[in-house]
Amino acid sequence: MPKPALRHVMAATATAMALSFTAAPAHATPAPLDYVALGDSYSAGSGVLPVDPTNLLCLRSTANYPHVLADRTGARLTDVTCGGTQTKDFTEAQYPGTAPQLDAVGADTDLVTLTIGGNDNNTFINAVVSCGTAGVLTGGKGSPCKDHFGSSFDDQIEANTYPALVAALRGVRAKAPHARVAALGYPWIVPQTYDPSCFLKLPVAEGDVPYLRGIQAHLNAVVARAARETGATYVDFAAASDGHDACQAPGTRWIEPLLFGQNIVPVHPNALGEQRMAERTSSVLRLG
Repeated sequence: MPKPALRHVMAATATAMALSFTAAPAHATPAPLDYVALGDSYSAGSGVLPVDPTNLLCLRSTANYPHVLADRTGARLTDVTCGGTQTKDFTEAQYPGTAPQLDAVGADTDLVTLTIGGNDNNTFINAVVSCGTAGVLTGGKGSPCKDHFGSSFDDQIEANTYPALVAALRGVRAKAPHARVAALGYPWIVPQTYDPSCFLKLPVAEGDVPYLRGIQAHLNAVVARAARETGATYVDFAAASDGHDACQAPGTRWIEPLLFGQNIVPVHPNALGEQRMAERTSSVLRLG
């Protein structure tokens, strides 16, 4: 090959190689997710130490499932969870100086998680305390709570909690139209069947154990229904938390009992429960 032609070939080859290197895609590290955690005491991890000192009224833990999830995924977490939150507190100040929770959500939010609904109508506190009191008075016999309240808890869940959940989730979607939104169910508080050895820790009468479980199942069902209607993902704990209720031994239970528990807030997830809630949420959302 003549020398001028050789020079042309070599120049063309060098140019092609330079272009190939220039066009090669850069393997940049993905930006961390902008993650906002909303919700009540099950999200806040109320009772799990250490407590977040930035808002003691909310009794928010720095070991709650949002923190565990953020640590595992590298997400940038804004945690506005708060003990006692009802759906109305998404748009109203729960305490003086505490902004409505939806104020933390914006157009750049990538991920939102929440547990909400259990405090609407005071469902959890009224059901657990009323059934516990009734159980003590009857020595664990019969179904005094069911006999007294009948379908009232379920009626309130259907008539009031369900539409409030839909409105709350639509509010999240309006603020963060491109975010992935996960509505978590509540892990089981009571076992499937009455356990007499649990009565001192959770004094619910034999016939009221399935009654309470049915109320919780109904609440989780309306959370799931509201999630479907608003394009959110429902994180179901019905199977995952079975056998980890408040009647189980420490190290197995995710929920602390009403009496003689290890948390400062009874009938709430312990540290293990918050960890498992994070793991289940990560698995359902396929977060790495």
